Amino acid sequence: MAVVLLARNPTDTVTHGLLPAARDLGLPVRVLTDEPDAHRRTYAGQHDRLGRPEVVGCAVQDVRAVLATIEATGVPIAVISNSDHLQVQTALVADYLQLPGKDWRSAQRARDKGLMRARLRARGLDDTYCRRLVPGSALPDDSEIPYPVVLKPAEGVASEDVVMIRDREELVRRVADVRSRRRESDLLLEGMLEGPLQTLETLGDGDRLRVLGGWQTRVSPPPYFIEERLTWDPQPDPEVTATVLSQLQGIGAGFGACHTEFVLTPAGPRIVEVNDRLIGDHCDFAMARLLGEPLFHDVLQLLIGEPLKPDPPVSEPQAGVVHWVLVEQDGVLNRAPEEFSENRLRDGESYRLSYRPMKPVGVPVQVTGTNRDYLGSVTVTGPSAVGVEAVTSEFLAGGHWVIG
Repeated sequence: MAVVLLARNPTDTVTHGLLPAARDLGLPVRVLTDEPDAHRRTYAGQHDRLGRPEVVGCAVQDVRAVLATIEATGVPIAVISNSDHLQVQTALVADYLQLPGKDWRSAQRARDKGLMRARLRARGLDDTYCRRLVPGSALPDDSEIPYPVVLKPAEGVASEDVVMIRDREELVRRVADVRSRRRESDLLLEGMLEGPLQTLETLGDGDRLRVLGGWQTRVSPPPYFIEERLTWDPQPDPEVTATVLSQLQGIGAGFGACHTEFVLTPAGPRIVEVNDRLIGDHCDFAMARLLGEPLFHDVLQLLIGEPLKPDPPVSEPQAGVVHWVLVEQDGVLNRAPEEFSENRLRDGESYRLSYRPMKPVGVPVQVTGTNRDYLGSVTVTGPSAVGVEAVTSEFLAGGHWVIG
């Protein structure tokens, strides 16, 4: 029997993380996807590293289609996905097949930020203003709206169409703009959360939850919210962590990998979103390096029913930064580094510098005000935060990216 992995487009987390881990564990993988040709091209010629994942075309957003495909291809030993778009489907399929998985209700709350906010409010765990705008609905009266507010899709990803609104005129204009692209989508108006953005990274087996660490996030100035740099925090504040964990418990999250973003407001942490997966945009690889653990293997082992491993012995924490290089002007990406990873010495200590391109040379690029503006990620890890910052700054100053 195989592990069934639900996917849309190919991603580095699957190609360079989960599939090699499955091969190491001796787990055959069947990839169900609505983009089978793209996956076959990505995996071609990499059997030594990936094993031989079977790729099957399937309308993966339709639970009935997934179950019918599984009926035709064989019952799996586990069902997994690292896609925000497919967590509810994955949870429902796992529940139907009586396999380990997330609670589909929790997955739906994480997918729909309005449901998440409503659940937290009902449990007395959140007081953030939130108003759902369904297609065709009128805008609420100004007397209700605590400007500034944030307009966002209820089920959005990658900061797409997330923007701060300062007044009525801007609200009308921005809603019309987003509606031109998302005619059938629910939108949310949320109160602006003031304070630093942070993350909490967890793994759970349904009975026990382990905090892996967190990231302190630097975002672009409003009105957009582009994540520009993450700095590793191996030991998040215990009081803050306890509050966030209580909020996650209120949502029902607790199985598998979970990436939670929250703002540390003057009134305490307020969750921005919950992602039922590993952190993305190459931060999962950085986190595995910082922890010195087989993170992708651990995720798969939870999905096949193994209990969470005991906490490892306390060791000297590593420092780490993930810095994204952003599109700064519209044009064509004429030059950029190829993927590489190397050690660099600084003050007698060794630092690991890695670069992963996220757009190929020769493609048109444009400023969108979202995480889609990433050209590539620079990851530096090592024994000292000062050294990590120095190595990062030195590399970024090299003029490696040219847009013309």
